[in-house]
Formats: sequence, structure tokens, C-alpha cells
Amino acid sequence: MSISDNKVTVPVPVQGAPEATGQLDDLLALMARLRTDCPWDKKQTNHSLIPYAIEEAYELGEAVQSDDDEDIKGELGDVLLQVVFHCQIYAEQGRFDMSDVISTLQEKLVRRHPHVFEAETLKDDAAVKVRWDEIKLEEQQAREARGKSKRRLDQVKAGSALMQAQDVQKQASKLGFDWEGIAGAVDKLDEEIAELKHELTDKSTAEVKANIREVEKELGDCIFALVNVARKLNLDAEAATLTCVHKFKSRFGYIETQLAAAGKQLEDSDITEMDALWEAAKQHERSS
Repeated sequence: MSISDNKVTVPVPVQGAPEATGQLDDLLALMARLRTDCPWDKKQTNHSLIPYAIEEAYELGEAVQSDDDEDIKGELGDVLLQVVFHCQIYAEQGRFDMSDVISTLQEKLVRRHPHVFEAETLKDDAAVKVRWDEIKLEEQQAREARGKSKRRLDQVKAGSALMQAQDVQKQASKLGFDWEGIAGAVDKLDEEIAELKHELTDKSTAEVKANIREVEKELGDCIFALVNVARKLNLDAEAATLTCVHKFKSRFGYIETQLAAAGKQLEDSDITEMDALWEAAKQHERSS
């Protein structure tokens, strides 16, 4: 059941209606059954599951912030589902199975904690962090020895698109690839917005759809340039966007509440009425 001896175990699907036993093997058998009998689960790939894994990680963060045990258990389970789902698909491909993933994790934890499992003594958490980074560097050197070369921007960690955009810009700036002041970043934003407008102006819906990949690229360039402006202002683009999301949800909730007070549903309203309530929500924010 390890990568080294190439013995990959594909879980056997559970039969009948399974009970919730709390055992990992039973969960793997349940996942195998879903891959066998559920049309949606059967068509998924490791690549198609990526957005769900990211979404579940964010939802777990929100649950932890809420400090509600039932929500936290549910979201931890959803994150675990993503791990189990990916392992099932890779096992079906004969590449590795859950035991390989667990063994790899166990080896990494022991390797990165020599102060716990070996004779090393580290006096505080700062020393632990330094040693951790040294061990990660050794691991990277081992990866390079296997032909996994590392470039200067490979140190950018996985995360949301906004987080990665800001981090990759920061790392490039450290290497001298940056404007001296904010003016250059703002000019670049204007340039990218102009290019996006060019792809959209005086075009029919059919023409835009026919060229949607180019539009997507220009839209991405605009967002990337806007993130660069945030970085030059020492603002966190992710935090700024989340603030906007929460503000939008609050104002839209105000609209829904006001309509409900008038005995109406959102579906009973129109853009004119909702826009007026949106402005009222903004006034309500200023007065509260």
C-alpha cells in the first residue's frame, strides 16, 4: 500500500445503506460506492474538484470564526471529503492511495520536528520556525535533485487568486521588477481598463461571447493591475475585497428586510425599487 512497492489499494464500495461508524476505512468504502453509483461523483476529476477544495477551506475558516461546534464539525467533514475524494480518484488511476498520503504526512511531521522526536533542543517558537524553514529548504533541495527545479517566484504560496497576485508582485518587486511610485501602477491600471473596454465597446453580445477568452485575459489583467495598486498603497487586496463583499451582503440584506416589511419578496421587486433601497441602505450605514 505504499508508493515504493507500487501496491495501490482501491477501496471496495460499501454494500447496502451504510451506518455512520466514525471509521476511516468505512468512509473510504462509502466514497468508493459514490464513485460507482452517483452520476455526479462518477464524472468528477482531480481538476474539477479543485474549486470545491478551495471553497471548503474558506468555509471551514468561517465556521471556526463562528465557534459553533456543529458548523465546525460539518466543515471539517467537508474538507476531509475533499481529501478522501481525491485519494479515491488517484487510487483508481493506480497512482497512490490513502495510506500513502497518511504515511507521507507522518514522515513529514517527524522530519520537521527534530526537537520533538530527536535529540535537538530548540528554546522557543522562534527557534522552531527557523529550524522549520531550514528543513523545508533541505526538502526543496531534495526535490531539485529529483529534477523539480525551483524558480524565484515558486516560493509564492497557494491561496486565493488575489493573495497570489499580491504575493507574486511583492516577490518580483524584491528583485527590482517594479515601479518606484504608485503613479506607474495607476497608469498601468488605466491602460488595462482601456484594453478591456476595447474588447467590449460597440460589440454585440454574440461578438463578445465569440471572443470570451480574450475578454477573460483582459479582465484578469485589470484585476492584477488593481491588486498592484493595493500593494503600492500597503493595502491587502484580499481584505479590501472581503470588506466589499460583506458591505454588499449587508446592503442587500437591508433591501430584503425592507421589502419584507412591506409584505414583498425580492422577486416581487424591480431594479428601480431595489436601487432606491440600496441608496437608503447607504444612508442607514452613515447614520448608524
